Amino acid sequence: MSTCERCGATFHCAMADNQASSEAGGDEAPCWCTHLPPVVPVPRQDGAKVEQTATAAVGCWCPDCLKAHIAALRR
Repeated sequence: MSTCERCGATFHCAMADNQASSEAGGDEAPCWCTHLPPVVPVPRQDGAKVEQTATAAVGCWCPDCLKAHIAALRR
């Protein structure tokens, strides 16, 4: 399970939680968040810095927080 960087809720993140599972031969299904618009900069896997504007890189957000953020941006 992952922990939301915004509210602290626990949730399933396929990109983070399935990494250990896929190394053991488990499922490699895409994460639920890949079906939503990319609105939050995230850290790169290789640790390289990504040029960003006003928002710093963040970890995973739970479905509720990410959907609320997307809705707020659309207002």
